[in-house]
Amino acid sequence: MTPQLIIFDNDGVLVDSEPIAHGVLSGFLTELGFPFTLEESYRHFLGNAGRTVHTVVAHRFGGTLPADFTTRLHERVFAAFREQLDAVQGASTVLTELRRRSIPYCLASSSDHAWIDLTLDRTGLRPLLPPDAVFSAQDVRGVGKPAPDLFLHAAAALHTDPHDCLVIEDSPNGIRAAKAAGMPVLGYTALTPASSLTGATSHITHLTGLLDHLDQDH
Repeated sequence: MTPQLIIFDNDGVLVDSEPIAHGVLSGFLTELGFPFTLEESYRHFLGNAGRTVHTVVAHRFGGTLPADFTTRLHERVFAAFREQLDAVQGASTVLTELRRRSIPYCLASSSDHAWIDLTLDRTGLRPLLPPDAVFSAQDVRGVGKPAPDLFLHAAAALHTDPHDCLVIEDSPNGIRAAKAAGMPVLGYTALTPASSLTGATSHITHLTGLLDHLDQDH
C-alpha cells in the first residue's frame, strides 16, 4: 500500500551535512582536549540530539564542555555549511516526484529549526519543504530521537495515522524512534551500513531507491 505520509530525516538523508558537521564536531572536541576521530563522532553522535555530546564527554573523559559549547559549535558548523553544503544526490528528484504523485511528505529532525532552515536554504530544497512540512525536536520540548515523540507529532500535525506513515532514516536512533512510533521505516545506507540499521523494514542504498520501493509496493 502507498503510504499516506513519508517522513524524511534531514541530515544525511536529504542534505549531505553529516561529513561536514561531524568533521567540525570531532575537530572542536579534540581542540578542547576531548579527542574524537571522525569515525568516533559518527558512532557516538550520528542521529542524536545535541545534549548527547555533553553526556558522552562526561562519561568518556569525566570532563565538562564549556557553557557556550553548543553556540560555538553551531557557529562553526553553520560557517562550514555556507561554504560546502549540498543536497543529497537525488533529493530534489525524489521530493518533486512525490509531489507529482500527490504523496504527502515532511521532514522530521532532531536538529533545531535554525539548523534545518540553513540546510534547506543552502541546498535549494526550501521550495520543496515549506515550514508546515518541517518538524524539529524543538517542537516536542527538545525530545529528539530515539524517542518517538517527534515522529508522532509530525504524523498528528498532518492528520495521519502512524501506521500509514513511512520513515526514511540513516541512523540507529532514527530507526528506533520510527519503530517506537509504530511506523514502517526504510534504512538509508549511504553513510551507515545496513548491519547498523537493524529493525528497518527494508534498506535503500540511494535516495531514489524510495521510488522503486513505492513502485514495488504499488
